[in-house]
Amino acid sequence: MRASSLSRETSETTISLELNLDGSGEYDILTGVRILDHFLSQLARHGLFDIKLAATGDEIHHLVEDVAIVLGRAFNQALGDKHGIRRFGSAIIPMDDALALVAVDIGGRSYAVIDLGLLGNDLPGLPGELVRHFLSTFANEARINLHARTFYGLSDHHKVEALFKALGQALRMAVEITDEAGDLPSTKGLIDS
Repeated sequence: MRASSLSRETSETTISLELNLDGSGEYDILTGVRILDHFLSQLARHGLFDIKLAATGDEIHHLVEDVAIVLGRAFNQALGDKHGIRRFGSAIIPMDDALALVAVDIGGRSYAVIDLGLLGNDLPGLPGELVRHFLSTFANEARINLHARTFYGLSDHHKVEALFKALGQALRMAVEITDEAGDLPSTKGLIDS
């Protein structure tokens, strides 16, 4: 089972997380920011990851950042040596008026290119810039290459929801075991973690 359990406690936040990459999309997420819980539940459900997350923080920026840190580290840890995985994944997901694309490479190199095109509406309790910060922090801590883009949409909520669904689908594809012999999907013979 590819799973991990992490905790992080600072003077600003307290976070506990259990992650199972080979789950069924079950989730129990409570961060105190309801819209963040909603978006993370989309990641779990559409990635078929089981996520149990409890988080508290002194203010929203610290909370969002530290949740991304812990989730990224747990994701990297749960992947183990990465032998046998597909490594690459992508998804294009519509959500009513919005369309989002996410592409990932679990190659051990952290990089994020994020083009959200948010309009500054319809994300109650979550500043749009924190969505970008969450994604880039997650990519850095998970040691993945992440490209995320919304093409269009009238509702920021729909754009971000489509994005988290696409992230779940792209990650699900990338972590899939495709080589039962356990070969490493790299010509270098190594994926740094």
